Order: sequence, then C-alpha cells, then structure tokens
Amino acid sequence: MARYTGPSCKLCRREGCKLFLKGDRCTSGKCAFDHRSTAPGQHGAARKKVEEYGIQLREKQKTRRYYGVLEKQFRRYFDIADKMAGMTGENLLSLLETRLDNVVYRMGMAASRKEARQLVLHGHFTLNGRKVTIPSLLLKAGDVVTVKEGSRSNEKIKALAESAGSQVVPKWLEADSSAMSVKVLNMPTREDIDFPFNEQLIVELYSK
Repeated sequence: MARYTGPSCKLCRREGCKLFLKGDRCTSGKCAFDHRSTAPGQHGAARKKVEEYGIQLREKQKTRRYYGVLEKQFRRYFDIADKMAGMTGENLLSLLETRLDNVVYRMGMAASRKEARQLVLHGHFTLNGRKVTIPSLLLKAGDVVTVKEGSRSNEKIKALAESAGSQVVPKWLEADSSAMSVKVLNMPTREDIDFPFNEQLIVELYSK
C-alpha cells in the first residue's frame, strides 16, 4: 500500500501551517513548526511570488495531507463529491471527514490520523459488529464503530480509551465511552469542520 514515509513536520512547514500530524507533540513545545516555520529546503525562507495556480495547488495539498490521503485517492473523492447534490467543496470535506480512520481519530481513540490508520489496519475495530481493516472506508449515518472485544485489554488501547473521555467529539458523532464506540448520527456539514480550509480553491483547481 502506497503511503508517505517522510518527516511529518516537513509537510506542515511546506504548507505554512500546523496540520496536527503528530498528535500531542504538535501542541507541545517540541513542535518543529514552532521553531522553524519556513518551507523546507535551501531556499525555503526566500520570498516567492505565488500565482493563482500555486495558491490553489497549496490548498489542495494542505487538505489531502491533513487527512493523510494520496493524490489519486483525493481526486476520486473529488469526483464523487462533484456528482453529489449541493456544493462540491463542502461535499468533498464531508466525505473526507467520514473516512473510518478520521472517525476513529475524532472519537479520541488515536492521537493522530496516522495512528488511527495503523490501529484500523491491525484490526482493533469493528464496524456494525464486523471486523474491519480498511481505513479509507466511508461511513454513513447509523454506522457504529467499536473497539474490538479482544483489543480492549491492549495497554495502548486502554490508555487511549482513558484519554478519550476528555476529547470533544463533533456533534455529528455520538460517543459511548463505556462501550468504547461511536455512532455516526449524520453526515458532517461545513460548520462541523473547524480547520480553516478554502475548499473553493480546490474546486477551481480541478475545474481547469
């Protein structure tokens, strides 16, 4: 399976903002972006004139890196969103939010989306009572994600479950800490996504 294996902090520096790719480290004093926020590379600190295409490209790259999605997959989500009723950009963000790995992260059972993908791949979760190992699965209203019974004694899972109680779960999800589960109440709206995306720039980029 193709995946990015380079330094996570370099992605934040390239996009010029924190993408929160390393969990708690991103909010601590150890965050590399806080110490060096310029773009990586020999000429990263140099001022560069950015054209319209460059601005659109950076917004697309920022969005797909935030969710940990590769280019081909991201384009597929855009094509699905474009065929849905409503605003294409908002539909795109809604689809990305309902990925299984993102829902696991949102329920507080992982410190980052990267860790959530790893936990899903290792088979620690069930979807509507059935074991699932595909992080990119798109969930729908009524779906229930639960920590697998056999994984609840795992020290890592137990530690995550204890910290999950302090997490703020989005209103489109309903968490049950005692059952270590979360239910999708409805598809997320644009107001439910608090990261400052400009999805219209992505639509303009792919519409060229």
